[in-house]
This record gives sequence, structure tokens and C-alpha cells, in this order.
Amino acid sequence: MLFILTEEGAITMNGAKRARKTSWGMLLMGLALAVMMAACSNNGGGNGAGTASPGNTGVNSGTPEETGGNEDEEIAPEEGAKLVVWEAKEQLAYMQQVGAAFEEQFGVPVTVEEVAGGDQGGRLATDGPSKLAADVLTLPHDQIGLAVTAGLLLPNDLFEEETRANMVEAAVTASTYDGILYGYPKSVETYGMFYNKDLLPEAPQSWDDVIAFANTHNDPKQNKYAIMWEFVGYYSYPFIGSFGGYIFGDDNMNPNDIGLNNEGAVKGFTYLQSLRDILPMNAGDVTYDVKTQLFQEGKLALNIDGPWSVSAFKDKVNFGVAPLPQTPDGQPSMSFSGVKSYYVNSYSNYPIAARLFANFASSKENQLKNFEMTGAIPANIEAGEDPAIKNDPITSGFFQQFQNSVPMPSISQINSVWDPLKAAFISLWDDAGLDAKQTLDQMVTTIKADIASK
Repeated sequence: MLFILTEEGAITMNGAKRARKTSWGMLLMGLALAVMMAACSNNGGGNGAGTASPGNTGVNSGTPEETGGNEDEEIAPEEGAKLVVWEAKEQLAYMQQVGAAFEEQFGVPVTVEEVAGGDQGGRLATDGPSKLAADVLTLPHDQIGLAVTAGLLLPNDLFEEETRANMVEAAVTASTYDGILYGYPKSVETYGMFYNKDLLPEAPQSWDDVIAFANTHNDPKQNKYAIMWEFVGYYSYPFIGSFGGYIFGDDNMNPNDIGLNNEGAVKGFTYLQSLRDILPMNAGDVTYDVKTQLFQEGKLALNIDGPWSVSAFKDKVNFGVAPLPQTPDGQPSMSFSGVKSYYVNSYSNYPIAARLFANFASSKENQLKNFEMTGAIPANIEAGEDPAIKNDPITSGFFQQFQNSVPMPSISQINSVWDPLKAAFISLWDDAGLDAKQTLDQMVTTIKADIASK
């Protein structure tokens, strides 16, 4: 069966990693109320005239159920389709190559426009209803909730089965909102364990291995330490999720179910307190700058950090990246992760062509090309198993850790969590006499009160 459509289809972290983020929630909340009255123009990213709203559920939506199709049947772009794709400066050359390849295969011209990654969500909110936005854009997973609520995104329906089969589970979960898959995973990031190969030819496999090494390496008078991590909520998750705790229930979508003081979380933070001997410093003294300098100087052997810090060590340290140390009972340590995915603008006049492009751009081959050109870590399972990734001493470690990660919560209530979690993290570390259960109970009470006040 051939799918041909001629009308438009219808169908974020405080105190976390050191990355830039642009707030656009207010734009989206306002748009959610006004979206049905938005005017539609005849130019811009929508590529032509059209009057259907994103709430349209008629035959023009092009969903498999409505057309009787499925992923095994042939899918073709609309006649005369042309697309606009937004891409950040650092990936512009890559996306231009993908666009050219897509046009060659499908006959659909693709115009790539430079829009900063942090600005694409806000631009979609303001320009989408007036058809000035791109047909396809990239969003971090913690921005999709508000975009979906405002009716700005089309579900990934035509390629859902393919996406679920080909992408790492955490990437699929991160690209899903309220049980519906919207994204086409593009790249992933999480933190891992940088290790100095001159001090440790092989990375430690467990916390027991780290402790044993620390007993021979640590020399605080010489600023020599085995391992460091920043004492912010983002990096505390291994001591939560690895032991049976969690932030919110239902895949971090239910703020009424907080798992930060359950039996697992208490066990994890109690274990954290036991590690004080291998890092005899107060939490406030372990900053990003301190541990970065010590790792560069060869005094810090293990540094828990993310791919955003790789450039600080290249050509300065002989290092690799490995997954986080296993828990005492041999379980993988769980980290927080972030996922960037392609999304289709619900106001696109060419929703089938846009879906085809998003799926095409997220293929194994194109994710490997993205890695080759920009260093972006793939979300595709087979791409992660490719020799280009597996044999890379840095990227392979992050990809392995991502497979044991949980996407950062994307609901707004997470903003009530970061500061109390950081405070508990620091208090339990600095004062070994504090009772973990009592401290975590107080923290959860604070979180609930803040959520209720908003």
C-alpha cells in the first residue's frame, strides 16, 4: 500500500550537569490555551497552504490505523513535498549531508536551517501555529512534555515498531510521553567513569575494587585521591536507582509516588556514607574545577563525569571511560541520562515526508555518521555495537553505561527535587552520624510541600 497525503497531518534540570539550557515553558503553557485560535499563513517552515489543526483526527492524519497500513507496507512522501529541518551549528554539516541523501533517495528537497539547540523548542512554540517553524527539529527529552501538551508534536506512529526494536530502551522511554512514542532517538549522553590508564591499566569493575585501590593510592597530603564525583543531585542517582530507589513512580511520570526514602534509597545512601574513607573531603570541596585539575595532573585516578568533559583531558591524560562501578551485590550502577531525538512538527504540511525524514535521519548508518562527524553517542543498538564505537576507548564506556541508565524526569515537579536532594546528599556525606532514613524522610517531606505549593 502507498501512503499519499496532500493535506497536513494531525494527529527540563536544576543543579544537574554543566550544560546550557533555555527555558521556554511559559511560552508553551500560554500556547496550549491559544493554539486552537492560531492563525495559519501560507509560507515558512510549513511549506505551503493548509488549514487543518493539529487536533485533527480524520483521514488526513496518516496514522496506520486510519489508512489500514503498517510498517511493512511502502510509505511514500506527499506529492510535491519539501522539508525544512532545524539543526544546531555544531551539527549543521552533518545534517546537510543527511538532507542531501534523503533528497536523493526520496526526491524530497530538504532545507537545513541553523537554530541553536536550546532555542528550537521555543521557536516551535511561537512559530509552529503560523507555519514558520521547521517540519523536523531536535529536542532534549525533558522538553517534550510541554510541547505535547501544547499540541506541537506528531506521534512516531508509522515507525513505532521499528524505533522500539532498534533503539536502546532508555532512549525510547525518554522519547515517550504519557505512553505515546513521539521521538526518533538521535543521540544520548550520560556520565561514566574516566580512568587514568597510567595509574590503572584496567578500569575497576566494582566499588570493592575502587576501595582496594584507594587503600594504596590515596595520599591527601599530596592531593592524591582514587575517585571523585560532584555532590549534586544529578550524580547522586547511582546511590538511589542502583539500590532500588527512584525519583517518581511510573517511569518518573507520577509525582504522587516519590521513592527517595524507600528501603532501597536508604540502603543506597547508607552505602554512600561508608565510602567516606576513600574520599576524605567535605562535599563542598569536591568541585568540578578541583577534580578536573587533579585528573589532568595525574593525581586523581578515577573521575565520574560526562562526555562534555572529554575535551578537557584529550592530549593531557592517557585515559579511557568505563561504566560506573558495580554495587556490592554485583548489580550495574544506574546513572541519569539525557536523550536528544528528532520530532515532527504537528503543523507540517507534509507529515508523511517529515516522518520519513525523522526515521531516515535516526538510522544506524546516520547515527554512525553523526558520531564520526560530531562525536555524538548513538541511541541505536546496532550502532553501539559497531567497531567504530566498541573500539573507541571513550565512547564505548559511555554507551555501555547508557544501557544501564534512567532518563532524567521530564515533568515539571522535578524542579522541586534537585535542591533538597543535593542538600541531603551533602549532609549525609559530611556528617557520618546522620541517620539516612530520617534525613531522607525529611527531604521527601520538603519535596512534597514544595510540589503542593505550586
